[in-house]
Amino acid sequence: MDTQRLLEQAERLSKALTPGDLDHTLERITAAAVEVLDEVDHASITILHLDGRLETVAPTDDLLWGVDAAQYELREGPCYDAAADAVHVVSPYLADDPRFPRYAATAVAAGIQAQAGIRLFDAPKSRGALNLYAHTAGAFSDLGALGLLFQHQAAMAIGYAREIHNLQDAVRTRGLIGNAVGIIMERYQLSDDRAFAFLTRLSQDGNVKLRVVAEQIVAGTATH
Repeated sequence: MDTQRLLEQAERLSKALTPGDLDHTLERITAAAVEVLDEVDHASITILHLDGRLETVAPTDDLLWGVDAAQYELREGPCYDAAADAVHVVSPYLADDPRFPRYAATAVAAGIQAQAGIRLFDAPKSRGALNLYAHTAGAFSDLGALGLLFQHQAAMAIGYAREIHNLQDAVRTRGLIGNAVGIIMERYQLSDDRAFAFLTRLSQDGNVKLRVVAEQIVAGTATH
């Protein structure tokens, strides 16, 4: 791919991957893959959770629910490998790929002739991979620099979305703890500082996170 085309694709990607919350971002990533990458007919994201559970999110076509599920069941296929083991997995001729003999039959029967998996993120509790699907055999043979560009842009968008998610969680938790402190102040006629200390002691004595104790106080289910 020439430099000019790569720059044009980069500009299209930056416009397509609009910032937002995590769900919105993942949906925009798969939609952008279909919009921006010429050979892509469908896209989805596989998330491998810490407990080994595999999950499909943001598929661009209902066809992918079954195709992805087959890879998870067989523990075989480009999207499974990209989430579990490898960083990039490309299979331009899926029907003849000796790495995926069982999965290929399912994919080809569904009209998928070529596939690529690109690792998007490695988080403490999960890994994520972008799955690219094509109806044309030979697709993704020259994914190269464009695949790396997409990976970089998508990772930046996910990082931003995670920051927003963490910030929103922090704000919600702070509000919840504030409500619980207010309830304790009113219930026991305590000052702000003493009510917070009381809440902290409940958390420590019960070996329960402060947020959980606050939820129990607000819901009226805390024991002490």
